[in-house]
Amino acid sequence: MTETRWWWIRHAPVTANRGRLYGQHDHPCEVEDPPTFEALAGLMPKDAVWVTSTLQRTTQTAAAIRERMAALTPEPEAHPELMEQSFGDWQGRSYEDVRKGDLGFWHRFWLAPAEVTPPGGESFVDVMTRVGDKVYALSKAHAGRDIVAVTHGGTIRAALALALGLQPEHALRLAVHNCSLTRIDHVPGPIGSHDPDQSHAWCVQYHNLSPRHLAEQGHRLARAAG
Repeated sequence: MTETRWWWIRHAPVTANRGRLYGQHDHPCEVEDPPTFEALAGLMPKDAVWVTSTLQRTTQTAAAIRERMAALTPEPEAHPELMEQSFGDWQGRSYEDVRKGDLGFWHRFWLAPAEVTPPGGESFVDVMTRVGDKVYALSKAHAGRDIVAVTHGGTIRAALALALGLQPEHALRLAVHNCSLTRIDHVPGPIGSHDPDQSHAWCVQYHNLSPRHLAEQGHRLARAAG
């Protein structure tokens, strides 16, 4: 079996427009936290494929990690399919405005139920479809490799839903913190598969872990099954 190992990292915090919903608005992020990026750099596998979304908060986060790595890494591939959910007309509005209900329904843990499409935007179900298609395509293109994916909370929730077979609404219960690390392995072939077509399987090694915590544990979890 040839496993493809996905190392998912959520981008660093966005400080612009604090308290407002930014979605696919292209704001920069805060990368002045050397210990966090040094910890992430120490956990990343060598000779990995790096991918980001096309939004600068992911490319900035990836750059902050890569510049602290001992070995040179290839320039990340930027994929629009890995972007955060588009919230359309809600983007730029405060979370309080959205939750008042005048802009539509809101969700207890996220911004809207998974099936709801914000005006001019996309639903979380839509996000799951586009992210899932890209994850399968990249897993095939880079089979047997490590893929470091610096993306967004919604993107990582979609990847976890795919791996765990979660209903979209259930995936919205998953916490994904800034700069957290999530590890998901893709295993091709029928052996041990839990999918109906018996073509492959997914294994979630860990989710939403602090890189500093992993570093303090001597990389034990980060290197598990690696």
